[in-house]
Amino acid sequence: MTETVQEKKSDSAEVVAPRAAAPQVKDMPANGFYATGRRKDAVARVWLRKGKGTVTVNHRSFETYFARPVLRMVIAQPLKLAGATSHYDVFCTVKGGGLSGQAGAVRHGIARALAMSDDAIHSQLRQGGFLTRDARVVERKKYGRHKARRSHQFSKR
Repeated sequence: MTETVQEKKSDSAEVVAPRAAAPQVKDMPANGFYATGRRKDAVARVWLRKGKGTVTVNHRSFETYFARPVLRMVIAQPLKLAGATSHYDVFCTVKGGGLSGQAGAVRHGIARALAMSDDAIHSQLRQGGFLTRDARVVERKKYGRHKARRSHQFSKR
């Protein structure tokens, strides 16, 4: 019985190892894999299809939509981790928030779609923190204050 447990442990170690080859994809639905990503006030609807690696955001290439290289890097992180940068085409629509929140929402959506496409990638994406929704949002303004926490200036006289 202990031998089978050790064999299972060695099998799971192989699954967790990073991969450079093409991901093993489940039977892909007709529209591809769909997932929703969220960050701050932004919501991204992401479709993942087999392709050459093009990323389209709101009917534009992501290089033109996200002009800053940091935002493009954020979006590419889950694809690089999965080794699938040139195996999938990503089509997404994003609404709400600013560019930073939208990039985070697209990243979250891509990671969720990748996790649905291949079960072996799921643990790697979870360890990288890409599947966890970042719940931090802007704190609301309180009455009697300038902003959420900023108070009025104190005058002694």
